[in-house]
Amino acid sequence: MSAPETQTVDHEGFTHARSLTVEWGHCDPAGIVFNPRFFDFFDWSTAMLCEAATGLPKAAMLARYDLVGIPLVETGARFLKPSRYGDRVEIVSTVVDLGRSSFAVRHRLFNAGELAVEGRERRVWAGRHPDDPARMKAAPIPEELVRRFRGE
Repeated sequence: MSAPETQTVDHEGFTHARSLTVEWGHCDPAGIVFNPRFFDFFDWSTAMLCEAATGLPKAAMLARYDLVGIPLVETGARFLKPSRYGDRVEIVSTVVDLGRSSFAVRHRLFNAGELAVEGRERRVWAGRHPDDPARMKAAPIPEELVRRFRGE
């Protein structure tokens, strides 16, 4: 499903790009990608961006930084052009904003070189709550990762 990936530093922040081929299961009866699937694409793209930024697979990243996860707290998208079964698309994901314990990612999905979907996410760097390890609590993003996300 995925092809070679690239990682670069965009003027806005760390960027990761990947390509994928639209599969039959991504599509609705009209033969175009069912819009919730784009959010699946973006979720996976954020995980890959974090893996590229940390140099660690997701499970190792969670263990290294003692995280519960990086939960999604805000999302949205603009759908500009349909994508269909068999289309080869590129998703370019860029860190565009950093807070103390959250970061925003812009996802741009290109189909045949044209912007087809633009998505956004805000994620929280979440550790375990000190009073209840079953709960999450926002934690500061480590400084080395802040620098990497900024493209430094």
